[in-house]
Amino acid sequence: MRLRLARRHAAGASASLAQAEVLELEPHGRNELLARGPDPFRPDRRLRWRDHFVLTEHLLQLNGICPEHDGLRIAQLSDVHVGQATSDVRIRRAVAAVNAAAPDLVFLTGDYVTHSPKPLPRVRELLKGLEGRVFVVMGNHDHWVDVRYLRAGFEDLGYTVLQNEHRVVHVKGAPVTVLGIDDGLTRKDDVEATFRGAPTSGTRLVLAHTPPTVEKLPSHAGLVQFSGHTHGGQFIVRGLTEALFRRAGQPYIRGHYRVNGNHLYVNQGLGFGFGGPYLRRGSTPEVAFFTLRNPAAAHVGAP
Repeated sequence: MRLRLARRHAAGASASLAQAEVLELEPHGRNELLARGPDPFRPDRRLRWRDHFVLTEHLLQLNGICPEHDGLRIAQLSDVHVGQATSDVRIRRAVAAVNAAAPDLVFLTGDYVTHSPKPLPRVRELLKGLEGRVFVVMGNHDHWVDVRYLRAGFEDLGYTVLQNEHRVVHVKGAPVTVLGIDDGLTRKDDVEATFRGAPTSGTRLVLAHTPPTVEKLPSHAGLVQFSGHTHGGQFIVRGLTEALFRRAGQPYIRGHYRVNGNHLYVNQGLGFGFGGPYLRRGSTPEVAFFTLRNPAAAHVGAP
């Protein structure tokens, strides 16, 4: 059953950092915008359509999280696909957007390359500089190309890579358990190993590239899983896209779902579309932000 949670900043062209000065932009030829203000990433100050993405805001009400984590902020980037399929400017602007929001946690949920190993060195270069606690899981394309190289690169940046592992970190004075499950499409996922020895209560956040992994989680456990993989459907033809994804074993395409008593969010992904070789239709590249709320905390001090 799909769960519609509050989206406080709806997806749209005006939501992207690539259009941070959207009210001051003016048309400049086909598929281009000219920024009146400074653009640190393009000296000619042109913001091409292929550089655009949206920022989305989501409110997640989760029972059982630590009271101290009411208001905890998370940023998620997924399916960056470094290479000719995705503008370098778009990726660098997405990193800047995350840093500008100063979230408590940053999640990267897989597919940093596509098919070729040539862009591998650029993954580290383009995704470096994310501030705060950064957690990483791998996707199917990462396993197909060179997952060891990618893991080493992220770890050199100081990011925490989780492949069927978990980490407990203290945020706002209370522990957060981050559980990173490896890719399900390539059958590298091991939910049992990921949860082994992990706390069984409190704030527990799951990262998994493929959305159907949520069906393997302990049911009604107060968990929320952050995923990607689907690119929000990539090319939306109402009725047909959903049917094809269901037939491929991917019933969760984009947005919020409630599965077996847990929460799932499927990110539309940052890569592809807008001038690249892989077209998007009806699905916009996304950087997602989340605010966790504890429903019980909302009643503290209430009359």
